[in-house]
Amino acid sequence: MLKVLRKPMITGLALALLLPAGLNSSANAEDSLKALDVDPIYERYADSFAIGAAVEPFQLEGESGEVLKHHYNSIVAENVMKPISIQPEEGKFNFEEADKIVKFAKENNMELRFHTLIWHSQVPEWFFLDEKGKPMVDETDVKKREKNKKIVLKRVEKHVKEIVKRYKNDIDSWDVVNETIDDGGGLRESQWYQLTGTDYIKVAFETARRFAGKDAKLYINDYNTEVEPKRTDLYNLVKDLLADGVPIDGVGHQGHIQLGWPSLQETEDSINMFASLGLDNQITELDISLYGWPPRPAYPTYEDIPEERFQAQAERYNDLFELYEKLDDKISSVTFWGIADNHTWLNDRAEEYNDGVGVDAPFVFGRDYKVKPAYWAIMD
Repeated sequence: MLKVLRKPMITGLALALLLPAGLNSSANAEDSLKALDVDPIYERYADSFAIGAAVEPFQLEGESGEVLKHHYNSIVAENVMKPISIQPEEGKFNFEEADKIVKFAKENNMELRFHTLIWHSQVPEWFFLDEKGKPMVDETDVKKREKNKKIVLKRVEKHVKEIVKRYKNDIDSWDVVNETIDDGGGLRESQWYQLTGTDYIKVAFETARRFAGKDAKLYINDYNTEVEPKRTDLYNLVKDLLADGVPIDGVGHQGHIQLGWPSLQETEDSINMFASLGLDNQITELDISLYGWPPRPAYPTYEDIPEERFQAQAERYNDLFELYEKLDDKISSVTFWGIADNHTWLNDRAEEYNDGVGVDAPFVFGRDYKVKPAYWAIMD
């Protein structure tokens, strides 16, 4: 999706010429420029792929909303389109918050991703309770388990149908099923899987295809898709589903990565592996943590993060986007899992592993929407 530049911007080259001798745009960016002062990211990659950001409804207004409109031509809901947000009680759908994001995307000519129709997390428990309100996974009777399986699959079908019908003409890319593979490999032993095997995946995709717009694409989404054994197990699952006629259009690679992990080669191999099945690839939740795993020790405050960490992050972003551009015939979208460092789930993770004190800084814009070295890196 292409847009017309709304107003003249100072380019990186012009900025460099304006700076005092001995200083460069990358070194000065954090202190001198903000996101609205520089060229839009999506225009830089207009010939390659869409550039997206994950958002909460409150971020659609004020400065964050302006930054969204300026730099991104695609958005996705961070939380408000997940199962527990949209259908917290059986048969009671709540679209209020999701509608705000849909409206914003339409008004600003943005592509819109839906995240996510089916997931093992942030899903209400009623999906997995039998007609007497008891957990289905505890049932041992074979005939009752078969009955429960049919109930669960009907619930999947209804949930997907109601949402996809509502947004049929609004959504470009659907994350139909999220995180089906376990961290150590093999199918995730979620309640979905325990109760239905892989049939829940099949029903979700077939229902989405039946009601989605004709140009909408359907994705199976996961994290750590670059590394083994998870990569091969996801590949084999998708290959088997395709052979079974399941209408999967692409794979979403979340991209929650670190400064030194995974390797560029692993990332490239993963994209090519799924492309070999004739599938599209999207980078769906990109952020680059300053830490390894676990994120310990973490910097206690944002001000404690040294400049060299931001420079290392910039180098990582540069390498990554060079690879994405190299593979742009196989990648249709790259979405950051946030807008700027002032809102990221990685802060919660840093706190969790550091006795409640710690911050991360995963994006190309800082806490006050100041330009970081990573921005200049991906803009060349």
